[in-house]
Amino acid sequence: RWSWHRDSLDLLESVDPELWAASAHDPTRMLGWVSAERLAQLSRDRKFLRRLEDVHDDLTDYLTQPRWYQREQNRRSERAAPIGQVASSLPSQGQVASSLPSHGQVASSLPSQGQVASSLPKAIGYFSPEFGITEVLPQYSGGLGILAGDHLKAASDLGVPIIGVGLLYGAGYFRQSLSRDGWQLEHYPALDPQGLPISALYDGDGNPVRVALDLPEGRRLHAQVWVAKVGRVPLLMLDSDIEENDAAARQVTDRLYGGEADHRLEQELLLGVGGVRAIRAYCAVTGMPAPEVFHTNEGHAGFLGVERIRELITGGAPGSEGVAAGGYALSFDEALQAVRAGTVFTTHTPVPAGIDRFDRELVAAHLAGMPGVPVERILDLGAEQDPTIFNMAHMGLRLGQRANGVSLLHGAVSRGMFADLWPGFDEADVPISSITNGVHAPTWMARDILEIAEREVGVEVVAEGGGWDAIDKVADSELWRVRGVLRERLVVEIRRRMHESLLQRGMSELELGWTASAFDPDVLTIGFARRVPSYKRLTLMLRDPDRLRALLLDPQRPVQIVIAGKSHPADDGGKQLIAQMVTFADDPAVRHRITFLPDYDIGMARYLYWGVDVWLNNPLRPLEACGTSGMKAALNGALNLSILDGWWDEWFDGENGWAIPTADGVIDADRRDDIEATALYDLIENQVAPRFYDRDSAGLPTRWVQMVRHTLKTLGPKVLASRMVEDYVQQLYAPAAASAARMTDDGFAPARALAAWRSRVVDAWPGVSVLYVDSQLTGEAAAGGGPMLGGALSLRAEVVLNGLSVDDVVVQAVYGAVDTDDRLLESSTVPLVAAAGGDGTLWFEGTVPLQRTGAFGYTVRVLPKHASLASSAELGLVATA
Repeated sequence: RWSWHRDSLDLLESVDPELWAASAHDPTRMLGWVSAERLAQLSRDRKFLRRLEDVHDDLTDYLTQPRWYQREQNRRSERAAPIGQVASSLPSQGQVASSLPSHGQVASSLPSQGQVASSLPKAIGYFSPEFGITEVLPQYSGGLGILAGDHLKAASDLGVPIIGVGLLYGAGYFRQSLSRDGWQLEHYPALDPQGLPISALYDGDGNPVRVALDLPEGRRLHAQVWVAKVGRVPLLMLDSDIEENDAAARQVTDRLYGGEADHRLEQELLLGVGGVRAIRAYCAVTGMPAPEVFHTNEGHAGFLGVERIRELITGGAPGSEGVAAGGYALSFDEALQAVRAGTVFTTHTPVPAGIDRFDRELVAAHLAGMPGVPVERILDLGAEQDPTIFNMAHMGLRLGQRANGVSLLHGAVSRGMFADLWPGFDEADVPISSITNGVHAPTWMARDILEIAEREVGVEVVAEGGGWDAIDKVADSELWRVRGVLRERLVVEIRRRMHESLLQRGMSELELGWTASAFDPDVLTIGFARRVPSYKRLTLMLRDPDRLRALLLDPQRPVQIVIAGKSHPADDGGKQLIAQMVTFADDPAVRHRITFLPDYDIGMARYLYWGVDVWLNNPLRPLEACGTSGMKAALNGALNLSILDGWWDEWFDGENGWAIPTADGVIDADRRDDIEATALYDLIENQVAPRFYDRDSAGLPTRWVQMVRHTLKTLGPKVLASRMVEDYVQQLYAPAAASAARMTDDGFAPARALAAWRSRVVDAWPGVSVLYVDSQLTGEAAAGGGPMLGGALSLRAEVVLNGLSVDDVVVQAVYGAVDTDDRLLESSTVPLVAAAGGDGTLWFEGTVPLQRTGAFGYTVRVLPKHASLASSAELGLVATA
């Protein structure tokens, strides 16, 4: 918790301010450097000891006292409904409780079939290939890892019993520097686990806890389990660089996202399979309850479901034969239903290229050593159109009964991207919901802004959520003063980093005197920092270099831009974009107004989010899944200037920043870039800069400050990671825990029954059909007036169920406006009720309301129905008239 807790940071700094700075705020390193004399001096310093005791007592309370999750559990227990009854405040999959923001809703007409119990899960396993907790623990590359770190931190603050699972990379992600000509250079400094703020996990006999899994050709992969204490949340990290492994196996956890396909596959097997085994070992050692819900953050950890299936088929211990936990041997299909019920899958990529795909035979070879697991059935989970490929995202969706994207727009994009897995369904019916990402306020808010927020809206509100209207009480002058302090702090950091980078690029100290006055604390400052794939368009601002120079050097309203970001080591195209940007920024005419800072990490990011006035984001829409960097800037009072993509598409309101128009429909990529770059220049020149420099008689940019205030007040409560984690708890974790618990009742009898039912329905479905639909107008329309707004349409449908019962299906009328191609738009549904039958068919009846004018259409469809389904689309089966 020291990495985000102010009093802990202050205490650590007071041990030795110079060493604290020299260690780059790494307490493990600093404490290793502190002299015995200094420690003895501190041991006699009563003021220091009182501060130490206060921080220790505060930490003890933080770790032990009930928090939001425990209070929520108590509240649910007090109003607990009978088993099987749905608690009124809990949303079903695809729905949102009225007290929750609308960003979690799915635009789907399909009914949710699962029921929700009142209790919350005792534990949740959260798996991710990377975690961005602190720059001192460099186990992250970009947004996915930072999001995972914020998820754990917010869970800790809320008291959510999560166990994080990741890998411990021997070199982490690369450190970035630049060559003389601006080309990205990568460095992989070795990390010594003994020097990191983590601890090895030991069993009750004092032996280090290790997990193992089989590899092809009789090899075996072992991994040491390390634990990082992220507040109340343990983060288990698996390290293969141990003596039990051969040379190749020791390198499995060498680098984040490094190596060839077999290397990546072995990393992901260790994360998923080894991660489940690590959780079992950790729970056995500590007594923490075993997770009821397993959450895989992207497809990298998808093999966790394979290991849990193996557990239920063969028993608990790897390699054992016999029966599953509790003495019940499950078939593959039965185990699959039990595992799916408690699995949540979050997709983070809006582009197919971002999905891990492996050669099917390579996966088969690596799974061959798992006893009792039918390899072909596992391979089918990752099947895609190309029969030679195993798709990790497809496996994640097939293994997770509940799935979500990370913004409203991304949820819609994901439903389209994966629609082929649910053939016959409209995109809106694909069972992928959305929970918009959030960011951890104590980590990313400057202390100056955080103190204002906590003073006005309350510490608990900032930590756990609530309204921020009290920001209105803060005077314009105070907000503007604080923004000026943060901008000046950023300028000092930019100058330091520019000077350091230019020295690394081979320039002499005599050439760098100008860096001491580069950038200006009184000039409008724009920030742009993110990974550098082509779709994020790092160089869009360079489309018209002369126009950009004019903005930077405007004599009345100048602009300065600070840029950062890493390109994947194998992405030469991204490196070329960085080189283009560096070349432009090296121009002596503009180098004091624009810079590219290498080695973007958490430490640099804080200064950028704190100090910029405007956060720029210009991806190709809709290829930004969420884009949380703009959220972090907004929490510090920066205004966003962004393409309407990701979270900005959802929460831009016209007063919290600016939306860059998109040239949707323009196929030519260069022309689209030119159009959108021109729109960007126009916004900066005609709206952003004039508003920043428009001052009143007291020197305050009052309209700008009002936008800052509005940003803090309206976006503050929305962009918090605490809101995000609460959404996950209520919309996904609680329903998944209820479903998982239901599967284990009476010796897994519900799992067995569900597997048998699914098999029966799948076998019968080819013969299910809607033979005939008859419609009649009712009311005045039936008397000859024609279809009228406010009237109704009576439907009768003849349906063949092919041996299924009416309890196995739901028959719906789907209706709404139609377009010129006779396609239904914004459809609604009503159920049809079984009325009569004979000769192998049944008649279903119902009434469709005529609630809109204009062209109107309808159809009838049959869907599977079972109490244990989270969505009627879950099986991917539908029969339509």
